[in-house]
Amino acid sequence: MRAAVECSGLTKAFGSTVAIDNLSFKLPANKITGLIGRNGAGKTTLLKLIAGYLAPTGGSVKVFSENPFNNVRVSANLIFVDDKMTMPQSLNLGEILEAVGGFYENWDHRLARGLLEYFNLNPRQHHHNLSKGMKSTFNMIVGIAARCPLTIFDEPTVGMDAAVRKDFYRALLKDFLQHPRTVFFSSHLLNEISEILDDILLLDQGRCRLYMTKDAVKEFAVGLQGKEEAVAAIAGGSEIFYRKKLGPENLYLVVPNRFSEEELLAARRKGVEVSAVPAEDLCVYLTAKHKGGIDDVFDRN
Repeated sequence: MRAAVECSGLTKAFGSTVAIDNLSFKLPANKITGLIGRNGAGKTTLLKLIAGYLAPTGGSVKVFSENPFNNVRVSANLIFVDDKMTMPQSLNLGEILEAVGGFYENWDHRLARGLLEYFNLNPRQHHHNLSKGMKSTFNMIVGIAARCPLTIFDEPTVGMDAAVRKDFYRALLKDFLQHPRTVFFSSHLLNEISEILDDILLLDQGRCRLYMTKDAVKEFAVGLQGKEEAVAAIAGGSEIFYRKKLGPENLYLVVPNRFSEEELLAARRKGVEVSAVPAEDLCVYLTAKHKGGIDDVFDRN
């Protein structure tokens, strides 16, 4: 299956600031991929390069095998949803849905109106008069109902309350299962969106820190907790993703999960607790500058 998006040595600089740094990856078609990273990691810049809003400084990006920058064919098969979407002020929400339908070949107007009613949005309201959360909800409706072959959501839930976010994720997943397309979804809320994801791409300072299936991420690292000497002996020379002292004698380490079942069983016999590492915590550890997190600040004082 050909890739929906392919980046090769992709670089984007703004003056002396390199936002995307020699990034290479392929985004498979008809999957939901989560783009995760801290503020300033380059997520929005990457999405705008893919959407054709920006031209690369170096390398290349292909969408459906074409350069997306100023490309009408790519634009017709792509929608970019974020909290900065602008809508015509002269039209109300109902009229916007009517107008938007003319731009997208796979537009489902019945679905759009159904979601509008479900989320209690008055079709006579105007977009610029909505609260931030209601704007995000309307933008989400457009993004789902457009059913574009490439659908990009850049932090689409800004301002939404927890109940609306939950309904949004379920609506996206249900429609995706009925009408598969490539969805690239950036978010800070990995714990909320993990259930709808197939793959996770972790971006750190414009570089790919991790890119694998959601299930592989769950098995990528392991937590070891117990007496410091025992934990250190089991970890050996492994790379340490996270380190935390638990009292004067105990230690918690997060290291790559390269242990056999026999080795993990032996660790437990020595009193070391072995635990899975939540994907959201792992992404934080992998992009942290300090292995002990905020505790490092206090431990130095």
